[in-house]
Amino acid sequence: MDKYKSKYLNTALCMDEALLILLENKEYEYITVKEICQKAGVNRSTFYLHYETIDDLLKETIEMVNERFYNSFGPVKDSFKGNWKVSSKKEELVLITPKYLSPYLNFIKDNKKLFKLMYSRPILFNCEKVFRKMCDDIFDPILTIFSVEDDEKEYTMQYYIKGILAFIMEWVNKGCQDDIEKITNIIIKCTLTKTKK
Repeated sequence: MDKYKSKYLNTALCMDEALLILLENKEYEYITVKEICQKAGVNRSTFYLHYETIDDLLKETIEMVNERFYNSFGPVKDSFKGNWKVSSKKEELVLITPKYLSPYLNFIKDNKKLFKLMYSRPILFNCEKVFRKMCDDIFDPILTIFSVEDDEKEYTMQYYIKGILAFIMEWVNKGCQDDIEKITNIIIKCTLTKTKK
């Protein structure tokens, strides 16, 4: 990567981070280009070199956050980027395992403020679109293999996802003091039931 491109990307990253910091304490609609530039340590012309509007910056910031999240899964990350290959082996389709929960919880622990922000403002971060894609690409095919009826799938997905989020929000609100292995074990213990054969 050439020096100019590297500097361009570093500046964009600074503005992404500045927006996230500002969002922690201020409604999105009231954040100004001036505030973003001050927080990022850049001038207005630099902002407009990268973006036309703050909405453009927000879109990029969301992509950056999603990329960080996917990368936190290491070797299993391709599963969550549209490359999911549904196995025919039921034991490989259970996602409530340390293999998936540990990287997820590590990401949340390392990004507590961001997670709380996204959880408190799901519309701003387009969480419904991301959730719907995961349901369509991952959860729906898995539930089909486990013989869950079509009219029960949405209820089943909501039960697991909102239940796990309740655990995680409790953990985050306590400052992620309990170790990840303990939280993983509690989630597994409370959410897994015997699967239909």
